[in-house]
Amino acid sequence: MRILFAEDEVELAAPLGRILGQAGYAVQLVHDGAAALDALTQPPMNGYDLVILDWMLPQVSGLEVCQQLRKMGNLTPVLFLTARDTLDDRVQGLDAGADDYLIKPFELRELLARVRALLRRQGASTMNQIISLGGLELDSESRLAYRNGRVITLAEKETQLLAYFLAHPQQVLTHDEIRNYLWPGHHPPSSNVLAAQIRLLRRKIERPGETVLIHTIYGKGYRFGEQLEDAPADLT
Repeated sequence: MRILFAEDEVELAAPLGRILGQAGYAVQLVHDGAAALDALTQPPMNGYDLVILDWMLPQVSGLEVCQQLRKMGNLTPVLFLTARDTLDDRVQGLDAGADDYLIKPFELRELLARVRALLRRQGASTMNQIISLGGLELDSESRLAYRNGRVITLAEKETQLLAYFLAHPQQVLTHDEIRNYLWPGHHPPSSNVLAAQIRLLRRKIERPGETVLIHTIYGKGYRFGEQLEDAPADLT
């Protein structure tokens, strides 16, 4: 799915563009309204699945871009991402043809959720699966996890491993079970490779002072979840 993202603040546009890319979208960044209109009027028409617009763009405002888009009969969903936060601003933006309106500063999780919602309305399936447990959330399609307000970027194997843990809370998963899940149809790697993968995931999802979620069960494997009151202390 293709997203046109028009934002003149490069410090905001670049990282958001990368995150949207990690979520599986093809993102084209432009930094002024004239470039946005140019991209939207190039063939093929309706070549984007979503347009994200800042209101206060140079040359041509985001509001004008949205109005021009609707005048051309282009019904591509438009999300305003702007610091203009009054009720009159929101009404004006929606009346101009926008489908949604998100005020800066915003939570990344909310932006991604609104993107998914707009694409669902468009009839596009993002196939995202969100799993949560004990304050930790995983968006497996975008390879992003969330804990205590921070965004955690995961590699492919880290995503698969965390998804497997979240699907089996408080269960002791053996080394063989995990290796066979992560490397199906192949000769599974040694236990040292799995241990290294566990360490990488722990560093990302367990910061100092946070509740430990991945527990080593000596001689057996690993258990995921908060420490049970009657469970023995981990032996590593």
